[in-house]
Amino acid sequence: MSLMEDKLSKTLYNNTLRRTVKAGIFPALGSCAIYRTVVCANGAKIRTNAPLANPGIITQSHEMETPHRHDRILAFLQEAGALKDTLRSARTRDGRTESVAEHSWSLCLLVLLLEPELDGIDVLKLMRLCLIHDLGEAISGDVPATEQTSDDGKADRERTDVATLTDVLPDDLRSGIRDLWEEYEAGETPEARLAKGFDKLETMMQHVAGNQIPGFDYLWNLGYGRDRTDATPLLSDLRDRVDALTRAAARRP
Repeated sequence: MSLMEDKLSKTLYNNTLRRTVKAGIFPALGSCAIYRTVVCANGAKIRTNAPLANPGIITQSHEMETPHRHDRILAFLQEAGALKDTLRSARTRDGRTESVAEHSWSLCLLVLLLEPELDGIDVLKLMRLCLIHDLGEAISGDVPATEQTSDDGKADRERTDVATLTDVLPDDLRSGIRDLWEEYEAGETPEARLAKGFDKLETMMQHVAGNQIPGFDYLWNLGYGRDRTDATPLLSDLRDRVDALTRAAARRP
């Protein structure tokens, strides 16, 4: 096997799974609806719509085909998985930095526990909003709540990042996730108002429950997100209880 063939088969493509690999290595799948299967001289089969560095190694080229729906879903899932490595400012109980994925999971768990009290709410939509609300942070990362401002461009940046991440998906899933993100961002529907309120509460709860860095200002929580947590009686009740926990945490030695 030549050095070029070895680099092509081992670095750019996963010939064992014979499907898409990570964006950045194979970004073309996100914007192109067709690709072809080619066979290298060593027998390795590659599915690609990217130009090959050495066309001479190709011995056979099949007709263009549409990427399978499941390939596109799996490719998206790999990229969204970056949220597991995207860190927030809060710490967990053992002092480890919390990830965005962990925050989103905890938010969904809160919704599940409160479901019996959510009369008139589309709980499945609410859960979906909570799952995708920070999706764009897989690209640009999290901005700590203490550093956010109304003119920091966060919304526009995350809108662009969500569009980039979802570009690989089938049309129906792509538009569905983008619409959910826009609904959350607007914060006008009952479900979106709850999602935003729960998001603030979960952030404050993590401050209280985690082993934060020395000198952490717990009392900062008391002024955080008040407009969101005053949106419903349920949110207000939870806010009062979280505020009590915050004051108790601030008194800890």
